[in-house]
Amino acid sequence: MLLVKERPLAIPNKQDFILAIDQGTTSSRSILFDKLGNITSQHQINTKQYFPKSSWVEQSPIEIWQNTQETLRQTIKIAELTSTRIAAMGISNQRETTVIWNRKTGRPIYNAIVWLDRRTEEDCKLLESRDFSKVIQEKTGLILDPYFSASKISWILANVNGARSAANRGDLAFGTIDSWLLWNLTNGAVHATDITNASRTMLFNINCQDWDSELLELFDIPKNLLPEVRDCNAYFGSTHSSILGTSIDIYGVAGDQQAAALGQACFTKGMIKSTYGTGCFALFNTGDERAYSNNKLITTIAYRISGKINYALEGSIFAAGAVINWLRDGLNFTESPDEYDKLAESSNLDDLVYLIPAFSGLGAPWWDTKARGAVLGMSLSTGKKEIARAALESVCYQTFDLLRAMQRDVDDSPIISLRVDGGMSKSNWSMQFLADILQIPIDRSTVSETSALGVAWLAASKIGFWPTYKHFAKNWKCQQRFTPQMNSQKRQLKLSGWRKALESIKSSSQII
Repeated sequence: MLLVKERPLAIPNKQDFILAIDQGTTSSRSILFDKLGNITSQHQINTKQYFPKSSWVEQSPIEIWQNTQETLRQTIKIAELTSTRIAAMGISNQRETTVIWNRKTGRPIYNAIVWLDRRTEEDCKLLESRDFSKVIQEKTGLILDPYFSASKISWILANVNGARSAANRGDLAFGTIDSWLLWNLTNGAVHATDITNASRTMLFNINCQDWDSELLELFDIPKNLLPEVRDCNAYFGSTHSSILGTSIDIYGVAGDQQAAALGQACFTKGMIKSTYGTGCFALFNTGDERAYSNNKLITTIAYRISGKINYALEGSIFAAGAVINWLRDGLNFTESPDEYDKLAESSNLDDLVYLIPAFSGLGAPWWDTKARGAVLGMSLSTGKKEIARAALESVCYQTFDLLRAMQRDVDDSPIISLRVDGGMSKSNWSMQFLADILQIPIDRSTVSETSALGVAWLAASKIGFWPTYKHFAKNWKCQQRFTPQMNSQKRQLKLSGWRKALESIKSSSQII
């Protein structure tokens, strides 16, 4: 592995743009920001998902890399610039998704196993039966679950012919998508990750901030497989000139949800953001000391910038935007996401229908992998409009469950407001319903691409291009605030119905 040292931070005047990669579950995109933090151009390419077996979810690492390259080139082309105008680059990525590749050839030995994948469920249950859940949570802050990378790595090493022996020889490299992109961007010069992505592998000890030898032994993973761990705003190498025609320094890397928290300027203890993409991810900044959850939430690293660490509580909903995708692709509902607001607005509000989107089980705070989705409370008057409304409402109810669990973990401290971003946050109807159910204001950021903005800020602030976090936070702008309007009686009625619906589909309630 080539160790990359810090380089001088002298930025020529002609370099006046920051380029950000936002590689998510459903798409790869690149976004160009100007000196004022405005979006100059962007380009996006959807990422295919493959489902070889029930509960298996895979993507092609080669396709991800090719799509990312294309988005970078098109973004620069759309802006009518040359790559020499770009001062630095940042990378935001889907977390937990696991890639293993050959160091000599640079080729993956298997498809990327996506965070949604549940194939290692029985492996995790076996570890749970051997009482490893507590030690894993104490070391990593995480729940023992297939969601995270460790069991995915073990599966690849055990099931791909020759992988175990090659890993032991040091011929293989593991990474989350950030590491895979870094390796390719630098033409194999850098095998590294940032601390936020490392903290999602279930192999990283967040107390001593290093790979944990006991966990590596538990999952039978050789340490030489793992990337070097760096600060979020460290120097991560430079792009090879063959990719964009010039070399661009990479100074910012963070997992997409932590990057979104940075983009939302959630630098202060007690601040909270929720991102609505394929899933929903809420992060509660707990400051420089980790908070222990008694309500099945995750303790994770929010960021480490120039050696200073902040922790967070996190709750994850497996299906947010995925619910809308299911309605569109599985049930042939309307194509346009904008139409779902119209359907909800025109629905019969007296028809109390509940949709439980447990397509891959329930995430936090339930962590019920055997629960399955259902639509409950239907009558003869129930139609597309009511089901569309129930789909939008389901995401809000799940957010309520997450935030209530967070409150309990921080001594019932009141949540003053919630900053939101992601595709589903563009739904005015959903955000108003969310404000009604949570009974707090919902603030939607002016910049919707907060993950990209977060890593762009990491890179730009590192080179002195953009201001410090205090100025960045001061300049954060709310595009629209949604305030509670629903009366208390109606709210309690709807929440009571949700709780009953949820209990009816949890695995402990099912009759087999």
